[in-house]
Amino acid sequence: MAGIYSQKGSLFLVFTDLDGTLLDHHTYSFEPALPALKVLKEKTIPLIICTSKTRAEIEKWRLELHNDHPFISENGGAIFIPKGYFSHKFCFEKEKNNYLVIELGTPYAQLRKILNRIRNSLRLELKGFGDLSPEEVARLCGFSPEEARLAKKREYDEPFLLDEESAIKKIQKMASLSSLQVTRGGRFFHLMGENDKGETLRLLTDIYREKTEHIETIALGDGLNDLPMLQAADHSVLVQKADGSYEPEVKLPNLHLASGIGPAGWNESVLELLDKLL
Repeated sequence: MAGIYSQKGSLFLVFTDLDGTLLDHHTYSFEPALPALKVLKEKTIPLIICTSKTRAEIEKWRLELHNDHPFISENGGAIFIPKGYFSHKFCFEKEKNNYLVIELGTPYAQLRKILNRIRNSLRLELKGFGDLSPEEVARLCGFSPEEARLAKKREYDEPFLLDEESAIKKIQKMASLSSLQVTRGGRFFHLMGENDKGETLRLLTDIYREKTEHIETIALGDGLNDLPMLQAADHSVLVQKADGSYEPEVKLPNLHLASGIGPAGWNESVLELLDKLL
């Protein structure tokens, strides 16, 4: 584990959403963010992906980004830490492939069962990823067939489409009866357990803190499901959505509003923050 330290002796950690934030909402390109990504690499500042995407999807993006740091999948469903990344011991639930896994989310099979119960009870036209073919997911998200296959490998979070958005409060109420919650991402609503991105940010930061007491966290997102992560960070950035607007329900004191859309705003904000903090 390595990292750049400020004059105050703090280690910096950067937590980022992917879709609509580091990745363009339409093209999924991170090219506009390359200058800031280069600086993070040069200064060995960990870039921690924290997204609604699946582990399988994140692994693909980690390869493209040359990223070997821990990551957080499915809206805080689990933290995946590469074996050997930390030299000290910490608590985790299981080992999977080359990761030590801290699980906070509700198993996917249980989410599907409750989603079906909600749909039948409220008689709604409600479609989760489990109801969609890979071809339908590809069309809805602008994915390739392979990307759609990876997106369907859900473990802790069920994205769903809803024709009658006015029914969302009824869905949230029924979900809460099963100790679940509903949040909204860039394209879909998400049914998930009582986990969130903020909780996993704090847990992972505490593991880093075992070796480095003074840590400053930076978090970047664009949607309502990013709010817990932005609340938990020392420095939070809200980037513009594809239409140039900001998520209206994300309001925090000292929230930095990026002056650009997606990865362009991400890039400018990261460079600006690092220049200020370092």
